[in-house]
Amino acid sequence: MLRTPPAKRPKDLTELIDSKLMARLSQLDVASRKVFTGKLKGERRSKKRGESVEFADHRPYVVGDDMRHVDWNLYGRLDMLFIKLFMEEEDLSLHIVLDTSESGDCGQPNKFLFMQRLAASLGYIGLVNLNRVAVTAVGQGEGGINGRLQDLRGRRRVTDLGAFLCSQEPIGVASFNEAARRIALTRRGKGVMVLLSDMFHKEGYEDALRLLVGHGYDLFVIQCLSPQEVDPPLGGDLRLKDVEDADTAEVTISAPLLKRYKANLNAYIDRLHEFCVRRDIIHMTVKTDTPMDELVLDYLRRRGLLR
Repeated sequence: MLRTPPAKRPKDLTELIDSKLMARLSQLDVASRKVFTGKLKGERRSKKRGESVEFADHRPYVVGDDMRHVDWNLYGRLDMLFIKLFMEEEDLSLHIVLDTSESGDCGQPNKFLFMQRLAASLGYIGLVNLNRVAVTAVGQGEGGINGRLQDLRGRRRVTDLGAFLCSQEPIGVASFNEAARRIALTRRGKGVMVLLSDMFHKEGYEDALRLLVGHGYDLFVIQCLSPQEVDPPLGGDLRLKDVEDADTAEVTISAPLLKRYKANLNAYIDRLHEFCVRRDIIHMTVKTDTPMDELVLDYLRRRGLLR
């Protein structure tokens, strides 16, 4: 595809999410296919019996139970000891992994700006619901990591989220495998992980996704592509240059070549999707001209990431 002018870089969260969308995002929450146990008390109901304030059930007393949990009113009526059980509230982590490689800095609408906005929307939803939010920028930094935020919690950390996302620049080649290894070794808790990337990695995606899946996390891969990548408006003789590693190729764009390109792209997406399905990873491909409210409020809810 033809290189497009760089997008205007956002300076704060308000340039990533407008107030109208922000109000609607507050009505959503992150969903998971499992019930997770976190390190902190949260606002997510668990099927496990715990010690929070909401009563769930009784069970007969057995030797060794804490006498503070005996229901003495029930003992007075039945002359039998029963222990009160309560519904425990659990904490869910949301970990957003943002691809900052230079291949994202193209397309109209710009791929990287689209991923920034989506990361901001998901992070905002997590914060206002008191989930623990982490963001990792995958790029050309040490160990494939350009930067990271960890253990954000609560609406007051929304500004920190916006500042971090706006500080990121799409540049260089991301070491996806090395970054995935670092993330897998250092992530904490259990919850939902969302990878935002175009998934065009010359080193391949297989090893990295194997590292990211599991370990208590539901993994969602959102592959972000520009309309020009899906349907290139090209023709004639061109000299193509890889924006990340400067590899070049001279081609003559013709109708049969475009047809073959589209077939190869679809085959690549299909292989990625099948790889994810076999490993219980949710994969979805999204074009950057998709309105953000439609994507977040409708599509991601239907795909089970939000509720």
